[in-house]
Amino acid sequence: MDIRDKVVLITGASAGIGLATVRRFATAGAKFALVARSADVLKHLAEELQSQGSDAIALPADVSDPQQVRGAIEETVRHFGRLDVIINNVGQAAVGTIADLSPDDFRKIIDLNVFGPIAAMQAVIPIMQKQGGGLIINISSVVSKMSIPGLGAYAATKAALNMISDTARSELVSENIRVITVYPRSTATDFGKNALGTPRVSQQRREGSPMVDTPEFVAEKILFAALHEPDEQYMDS
Repeated sequence: MDIRDKVVLITGASAGIGLATVRRFATAGAKFALVARSADVLKHLAEELQSQGSDAIALPADVSDPQQVRGAIEETVRHFGRLDVIINNVGQAAVGTIADLSPDDFRKIIDLNVFGPIAAMQAVIPIMQKQGGGLIINISSVVSKMSIPGLGAYAATKAALNMISDTARSELVSENIRVITVYPRSTATDFGKNALGTPRVSQQRREGSPMVDTPEFVAEKILFAALHEPDEQYMDS
């Protein structure tokens, strides 16, 4: 898809991979609906983009709440008249071995990492059907293809998102709605610091990471995926 003048909604837009993706897509000429919980940060980011000539609106929302997700998507369409690309980027980890993982933490990340994207997809699919197509990009993780001690819960949520993406891709292909799954590796953000669960496990994981990408590197891959529309986008391809 040619991104110039396309309306792009990004969740988790206030920091990390989401923020880097906003800035990279801005260079490609996108218009933005910025979604995150940090209202002040989003407001300043929207103002920054507007000062640079990009049309952007700030839509503070908790993506784990389906009603807030639907509200953000509806407001995007009211403002721009359409929604061409949605990037389900926001996510959180819960660390801990299977023996000591908190069920409450697991439920929280399921709500955010799985039901959040599902709510967004269910809200945006009818819109894209009416406008003749669109692009859904779900940000997964390479750990969903691995078995890493302490990250089983997080990997499980991303594995669930993978299957949702694969199934939706098949279901929507005839309606020109394309679904892409992106698989970041370990990335230099505050993601690990914000993980729920046992800090000791999280710290061991960060220290043992063989490769750490920059958010800008991942954002470049996300833009490449939007432009070329592979079914899956890995960081080494």
